[in-house]
Amino acid sequence: MGKDNTRIGHFTSEKAKEEFQVAYNEAMALLPDPEKQWDIKTEFGTVRVYLFTEEENRHKEPLLLLPGHYASTPMWDSNLEGLMRERPVYTLDLLGEPGMSIQTTTIGDHQDQAKWLHDVLVKLDLEKVHVIGVSIGGWTAMNLIRYYPERIASVILLDPVFVFAPISLKMIILSIPVTVPFIPKSVREWMLSYISGGAEADESVPVAKLIESGMENFKDKLPTPDVFTSDDLKKIDQPVLAFMAGKSTMHNSKKAVEQGKRYVKNIVIENWPDASHAINGEYPDEINRRILEFVEK
Repeated sequence: MGKDNTRIGHFTSEKAKEEFQVAYNEAMALLPDPEKQWDIKTEFGTVRVYLFTEEENRHKEPLLLLPGHYASTPMWDSNLEGLMRERPVYTLDLLGEPGMSIQTTTIGDHQDQAKWLHDVLVKLDLEKVHVIGVSIGGWTAMNLIRYYPERIASVILLDPVFVFAPISLKMIILSIPVTVPFIPKSVREWMLSYISGGAEADESVPVAKLIESGMENFKDKLPTPDVFTSDDLKKIDQPVLAFMAGKSTMHNSKKAVEQGKRYVKNIVIENWPDASHAINGEYPDEINRRILEFVEK
């Protein structure tokens, strides 16, 4: 009897998995060579983790990078080299998303999502880590603090979704066709371009090709993220740095900034008026500089 995939994120076929693997390898080739690679077993599946570092930085508190929806480690190609010059950098592929992590058990609720990530930190023996998340990776970072804050030194959020503001109705409506089987590739590419503020999103860009392949070939079965309440935000004690994209199609960034300032005790939150949701790739040098200054403090 075959495995029941109805509640576990999975590739739609072996061919789909192979197609994604090719795109993943092409995009990974753009990154510096990782020093180490792990497949860490957790209660909910095996998590692929990479370490990028330079010898002189090994003693410093590390950074952990969490990618966006349908993305994985290669989406950090614009940021990785600059960050690893100053800090050890861990990246991982989110469990239940397209990548090299393999979900084996249903992730039933938000605490489950935090637990597998906490388990990874424990098994890597990371006592304190600065967590950086873009988009849904930002929500994932904040969700980790909500349930398991003890190993988190600080959080850096790059246009996070569901944290300070709900997703816009327009984005909800536009995203529906992407989840429909056999949707034309051109529609997925248009959607990616729209989210990224008009940036090219076809097969000539390896990371865009990888994300599009994940959208086509993978079915995620994760719980729907919840918008953080004012009470959730008030309970966060860790220092938070957040950059909201003024041209984000995801949410109202001005309102998100107001919400963050109102409820989070220790936060620096800014609206970048000319940035789209793809903020990490649009302003990599400035973002890297601000991240490194923030964690140094």
